[in-house]
Amino acid sequence: MKNRLIRVNELIKRELGELISREFTFTQLVTVLEVDITPDLKHAHVYVSVLGDSPAAAMAQLHERRKELQSLLSKRVILKFTPQLHFKLDETAERGARIFELLQEIDIPEEPESPEDEQ
Repeated sequence: MKNRLIRVNELIKRELGELISREFTFTQLVTVLEVDITPDLKHAHVYVSVLGDSPAAAMAQLHERRKELQSLLSKRVILKFTPQLHFKLDETAERGARIFELLQEIDIPEEPESPEDEQ
């Protein structure tokens, strides 16, 4: 990926994180994890993590106010085009926690120490 796209991704991620925390009130924790903008700067895929009871409600609220967020973003980030935002739920943290729980449930018997190891 080119350096400019990396810088634009980070800039949009930082600004969207601030806008969402300031403009929205959620009952759960909503975090912008990553932004992936297309090379033509017209579309931005925003990966969001939602920790709480109903991530669907938070995602619905983000989708409903997408145009408002785009407008606010265009005032803070000056680009040739204001990218159209596409919010996607990132569940990697939840999947990682679930895998960790499953690994903890596995009962692996300890191997008895052999007499050779003691010497």
